[in-house]
Amino acid sequence: MGTFIYEGGPKTEIEDRALAHVQLVISAKLRRGEPFAFTWAEDMSVGGGRTTMWVHPGSSLVFKFRSNRQPDINRAWVDALAFTANAPSGLYLVPEPASAASEGANGATA
Repeated sequence: MGTFIYEGGPKTEIEDRALAHVQLVISAKLRRGEPFAFTWAEDMSVGGGRTTMWVHPGSSLVFKFRSNRQPDINRAWVDALAFTANAPSGLYLVPEPASAASEGANGATA
């Protein structure tokens, strides 16, 4: 499990693979100077509920990964996360879709 930390305050644990994909989307938005909301569900161990924060180009963000290996990137997942980040509700974690590469490897056709 990796950790996303915002402005030295709010933080959440996110599985390393998911965090790598979230990092790509957040980095792309901030490189373009696009502020957005980021929401995540809180674990019941910290009271449940959800946290939403406003992320902007001046935000101080930390992406802390448990593993030192970069996971394979699923472009379809990056696109799905970017779609949420561009919506009025803002970025939130969605389940990983099958990637085009894995569909091709399994004999599926486009």
